[in-house]
Amino acid sequence: MNWISLLGLEAFVLRWRAAALEGAIAIEDRAELARLEWHEQKARLRQLLLLTLAVGGLTVVALTLLSVALLVQFWDSPHRTLVAWLLAVGWLLAWGVALAALVRVANAASNAFALTREELVRDWREIKEQL
Repeated sequence: MNWISLLGLEAFVLRWRAAALEGAIAIEDRAELARLEWHEQKARLRQLLLLTLAVGGLTVVALTLLSVALLVQFWDSPHRTLVAWLLAVGWLLAWGVALAALVRVANAASNAFALTREELVRDWREIKEQL
């Protein structure tokens, strides 16, 4: 004997099963979206680490070469200050380019999981409307 059919709850149970199935599919979709965004975030973090190392390395190189340039290069020449400043400007430009790339990647990394958050906000809004 099927008590659910007898009590007239069959439509109610079918609606709940459909809602549970739809919820399970939605959870799978959101998990897949989060996985994809995690891969993007890992790539950004790798790039951020490499650029941080580049900025640190270029800073050390720049300071070392600036010191050497001031002490050795053209010490007995009337152009020693011009050469030293040209080297300083060259290394400063290289450092500035690396720093700008680092800042750009850091700003992009701060907006992690944006699509997942938007999707979850939409889902929550729909759930609240149905309640």
